[in-house]
Amino acid sequence: MIKRLLLFCATLGLISCSSKTDIAPVFHANENPDTLSAWGLLHIDRGQIELSDRVLPYDLNTPLFSDYAHKLRTVWMPDGTTANYQARETFDFPVGTIISKTFYYPKGTDGRVLKSPDTTQARLKSGFNLDDVRLVETRLLVHRETGWAALPYVWNADQSEATLKRAGDLQILTLDAGETTKDFAYVVPNSNQCAGCHATNATTKEIHPIGPRARHLNRTFNYADGEAGQLTKWKAVGYLQDVPKTAPKSATWKDISASLDERARAYLDINCAHCHNPVGPADTSGLNLEPNASAVALGRCKLPIAAGQGTGNRLFDIVPGKPEDSILTYRLASTDPAAMMPELGRSLAHTEGVALIEAWIAEMDGDCS
Repeated sequence: MIKRLLLFCATLGLISCSSKTDIAPVFHANENPDTLSAWGLLHIDRGQIELSDRVLPYDLNTPLFSDYAHKLRTVWMPDGTTANYQARETFDFPVGTIISKTFYYPKGTDGRVLKSPDTTQARLKSGFNLDDVRLVETRLLVHRETGWAALPYVWNADQSEATLKRAGDLQILTLDAGETTKDFAYVVPNSNQCAGCHATNATTKEIHPIGPRARHLNRTFNYADGEAGQLTKWKAVGYLQDVPKTAPKSATWKDISASLDERARAYLDINCAHCHNPVGPADTSGLNLEPNASAVALGRCKLPIAAGQGTGNRLFDIVPGKPEDSILTYRLASTDPAAMMPELGRSLAHTEGVALIEAWIAEMDGDCS
């Protein structure tokens, strides 16, 4: 009887009759399983997403914009391993680490998806019910002996399983923003595109995680057992060592208690700086959007080098006091594949993010004469 029950549970995959403690993550050192459930990171239990043992959720101060999708981010490391803290760069993760990001939307009426503030922490706290969400994809970054591998998994219609789609996927969705609705093409990037964004050094082309850096993670998270600082939590569960008493912290882009400059720089950092840095894939542009960039490198009165038709007939990346004349705001607002920035990961313009950068530029003193 027990053998039959175990076989039945294994056959069900993500639709599991097992409890959370019965399912453990599995690090696949070489093969790429066809199904997300083979990794054991999360499963569906009585209509809810459950994270498996030692799979730790996390969030970022300012997240990358992805067509208003909500995101459930997690990290897992094998027993006995830990990441090394680094002040500016991505943490030095051990082989065996699996980082996941599940993209989803709250459900609206008539098959629409809703534009709303991200509710992931609240859902994890109260029970991540699938009745009112649409799961779209889960992206994995897996740290193997040969480096990081990027694997995109797309969820099926009944939300029971996600399947590996190395070639990517495209889904036509309708975004309900309250007073307006808009059809858009949600693009699941292929493996090469995933790797392209995560190869933050144009010379080595090595893939690395982008979000798990001290300045992005230095915030509180409302865990099942209560609210705690994420860096403190990572250290407590054995996922991070050598954490200093004081760590860098980027602003939350929507936090009006922070300065406009801090908010805008945090937004550009997470959305653009993985390419626009001195050694990144966009190094030929001469535009540096990392937090420590300044003056011309940041784009002030900088002539475009490799923008092509992406200039929108504007002369400079940033014209102080004139966002309407700046290439930066034009490209952020564009949905033309030949002009928009970032080039991948979105089909819609981030209206609120563009407004933030416009306000930041409008507040700048000086001119380009």
